[in-house]
Amino acid sequence: MNRLLHMRLKYDVMNLHGLVIIPAHTELNLEHLELLEKHDIDPLNIVVQANADERIEEVSQIIANSAAQLRNLFDSINENGKVPLMEIRTQIMPNIGQLTLCTDFFYLMNQVKAKDEYTYQHNIGVSVLSTMIGKWLNLSEDELSILTLAALLHDVGKVRIADDILLKPAKLTAEEYHQIKMHTVYGYDILKNSHDLDPRIPLVALQHHEREDGTGYPLGIKAEKLNYFSKIVAVADIFHAMSSKRPYHNPAPFHKVVKKMKEGEFGELDPYIVTIFLENMFEKMIGKEIILTDGRKGEVVFIHPNDLLSPLVRIENEFLDLSTDKSVFIQEIIDDFKG
Repeated sequence: MNRLLHMRLKYDVMNLHGLVIIPAHTELNLEHLELLEKHDIDPLNIVVQANADERIEEVSQIIANSAAQLRNLFDSINENGKVPLMEIRTQIMPNIGQLTLCTDFFYLMNQVKAKDEYTYQHNIGVSVLSTMIGKWLNLSEDELSILTLAALLHDVGKVRIADDILLKPAKLTAEEYHQIKMHTVYGYDILKNSHDLDPRIPLVALQHHEREDGTGYPLGIKAEKLNYFSKIVAVADIFHAMSSKRPYHNPAPFHKVVKKMKEGEFGELDPYIVTIFLENMFEKMIGKEIILTDGRKGEVVFIHPNDLLSPLVRIENEFLDLSTDKSVFIQEIIDDFKG
């Protein structure tokens, strides 16, 4: 029984009558152990969470392995032009599903931010985010599976773009930028003739840079002509790209990414999908430690329904309402396992 001391419960512990005697996520102390003994609970039936180091290692390893597998599969696509759907579905998609079960959204977001091998980690991150948005939109399991695969393959056209352009740390020339934009068309060409592939998947590759007002590329089409999955992936794509380290820019501060998405500065996105994404994300921010733009640390205690970007924050023994004090913003959310 003592092995459980200071461990954190993964699930509720119930007695023989089905009553919860210790709720999930409780860190067990001596009184809890006595309670378990009193109720004749077998310690072997107690499921505890992995410690922080183990959990970080597990999620990081899943992401790293998935990115490495995706790189190999994209190399195969580049060589023979065929999409290895069976390998993607059996090797990578189960990992995406596992990652989306992580209960700490901001911990997961910190882990899926692309740091190295941007193209491949980006596809993993966008697939995780798209799948989570799909769940928040109440898509069916079959629809979620299609969306997950579409997001994994949304940038597959980049296999036809030279690395010296993709990885260029300086500003692209007009011709290089034109080449980058062609990855949408290349991706559609690669995917459109793949057998047993839902037709929405090549459309996502083609349309994920299109915008509601017709200002996107490659075709400049407007909202009514855009596939719904393309709109979801567009939201996930922008959030992940702007939150990640890329060859030509560092991650943008959290408040800037969210504000620009909300105000359409990356191009007009589907407002309903953006709202669902932001509402669910900010809901998970209550109780999280944050760093403000002035360097102070605080804890989010309340989200204003009509002003999501400006929550009420506790700083030591005082409260700061960001909805009335517009001089500071949220720079970063600290996940539970970050030093």
